[in-house]
Amino acid sequence: MTDEAPETLVPTTDNASLVEKFLFALADEDFDTVESLAAPELVWQNVGLPSIRGRARIMALLRRGEGKVGFAVKFHRIAGEGNTVLTERTDAIIIGPLRLQFWVCGAFELRDGQITLWRDYFDLLDCLVKAPLRAIAGIAIPSLRPRF
Repeated sequence: MTDEAPETLVPTTDNASLVEKFLFALADEDFDTVESLAAPELVWQNVGLPSIRGRARIMALLRRGEGKVGFAVKFHRIAGEGNTVLTERTDAIIIGPLRLQFWVCGAFELRDGQITLWRDYFDLLDCLVKAPLRAIAGIAIPSLRPRF
């Protein structure tokens, strides 16, 4: 037996709730909540694109889109183990009448109640070709508009 304290992990359900709160706050443009849940050393990775490092830099980018670029999220599955949370979800990026909707798998790492890594995986073809075509069709024919 050693005198070392065992590593403490936040219960998985708490971490999953924090990730949900983070993404729902982003959808609500509640940037104060988003910032409070982001660690100063947060890394945001959209796999296949350059990483963005640092809470200040990420928040500046997100705040620049306020009122111009909307975001919506629908969770399909969320699971966690220890300080890692995995999500399967549909995200929507909304620019005026254009709703770009696509499937995303996310991996989040947390420490002390804050997100240190936000890594999203998605099909670039789906995001850059299919989603815009569906969105344009939805503008022309409202019954085709993407919905959750």
